[in-house]
Amino acid sequence: MQEALYYEKQDAGVRCLLCPHFCSLGAAETGRCGVRREKDGLLFTMNYGLCAALAMDPIEKKPLYHFYPGRKILSIGTAGCNLSCGFCQNWQLATGTPGVESVMLNPTELIALLESYSEQNPLGIAYTYSEPGIWYEYVLAAAILTQKRGYKNVLVTNGFLNEAPLQELLPYLDALNIDVKAFNEDYYRRYCGGRLAPVLRYVEMAAAAAHIELTYLVVPTLNDSEAEIRRFAAWVAGLSPDIPVHFSRYYPQHKFTLPATPVALMENIAAIAKEKLSHVYLGNLWGHQLAHTFCSQCGLKLIHRDGYQVQSDLSDGKCPHCGQLYSGQR
Repeated sequence: MQEALYYEKQDAGVRCLLCPHFCSLGAAETGRCGVRREKDGLLFTMNYGLCAALAMDPIEKKPLYHFYPGRKILSIGTAGCNLSCGFCQNWQLATGTPGVESVMLNPTELIALLESYSEQNPLGIAYTYSEPGIWYEYVLAAAILTQKRGYKNVLVTNGFLNEAPLQELLPYLDALNIDVKAFNEDYYRRYCGGRLAPVLRYVEMAAAAAHIELTYLVVPTLNDSEAEIRRFAAWVAGLSPDIPVHFSRYYPQHKFTLPATPVALMENIAAIAKEKLSHVYLGNLWGHQLAHTFCSQCGLKLIHRDGYQVQSDLSDGKCPHCGQLYSGQR
């Protein structure tokens, strides 16, 4: 346990200021994330340094398709989450108890582990698998140290974090993949236990500071209407039409038993989004044409993806045919 950042004391306990839930906690109570607890009038984070998942992953697995394609990144995660999505693909971690099947790894040890993989030329560290926002104190400390050592920091997140902690963290982040789970408030409240508006603000702030890509899990009959997809694509285009968007195919998981998203529906959604956006991908569809990257100027295939195997035809970060700069070459 370590004293948490971003909270205030109250007469009968504490109020957490990390995420938009603003949990008010009495004696020994735990927040909705499952990892922040009141103790003796203070707020403590119970998962500092507790690593519940670790692997050397392709950067494309995050998914990030426009950020150092083909590179490997050390990926770590903890237990807990501040949303409660009924379709969660990593629900065992998201609903797990911190400390169970976890190992302690302080930021210095994490860097030493990263450097031990030097033969794989790792890009840096990705904070992923569960929600890294509720691992805030650890992620911030590790990201500062990682940046000092010349590595990159990547966050894979639900974007449900307040502005002040995000503003403090952003200078140490190089890229983010942010889930936008739907483009309507009712979906967030009913199926995720959250709200859309703070996520949109998170995306706006992150887009102004780092490379971002967005993931939208398409759940049939719930967030797949043409009108909703058009509103979402128009909003993203208003930030930048070059922001890559990954529409991911839903499969039954956790509490959801709806059948998998039809491939034809995924393709129709991609076609709608491409009216506004330069880079639209389909995820959880192995071997699909929309896993590849094409030049937004002349249409030439720039990056071929076979699963996580990547073949790039970029020339000095540019399209070899028309010279267009690859939007994610950083």
